[in-house]
Amino acid sequence: MSRVGKNPVTVPEGVELSVEQTLIHAKGKLGQLSAPVNDLVQTEQKDGQFWVRPANDTKEARSMWGTTRAIVQNMVTGVSVGFKKELELVGVGYRAQVQGKTLNLQLGYSHDINYPIPEGLTIQCSKPTAISISGADKQQVGQVAAEIRGFRPPEPYKGKGIKYAGEQILRKEGKKK
Repeated sequence: MSRVGKNPVTVPEGVELSVEQTLIHAKGKLGQLSAPVNDLVQTEQKDGQFWVRPANDTKEARSMWGTTRAIVQNMVTGVSVGFKKELELVGVGYRAQVQGKTLNLQLGYSHDINYPIPEGLTIQCSKPTAISISGADKQQVGQVAAEIRGFRPPEPYKGKGIKYAGEQILRKEGKKK
């Protein structure tokens, strides 16, 4: 029995969910998302709630039951509230700024890194050492944050690099004589 799948997805006011043969569409104030539906689950919408049930009692159907429900929940949350990731730049001379549709990063390399901002996402730099990524698609927000962090991951000796806000970096002790 799936602990995630047995709970319904509450559809807030202003969000429309529609199911076609192999796609679920969610439409809200922050945009429109769609995701594929596996044949191993059945979907049902009634009284402002969206239910997902396994089509049969196989292991694959039960595993797709909770996965599909979580995907639908993330779509509903994304089009109504949105998702946000915060990054911090730690290091002397490390800076970020948004120039049009690109994010310009100065990370101590001999060249600047120009990262094109994907469609459907908003990247803001409230100060030169803080990056805020927001959008409706949870997977896309997380993927872009991971790609930007990958340009200069935090190192364990001084903690320099790009880290998530609130992330704890395990520090190592340096060489001893």
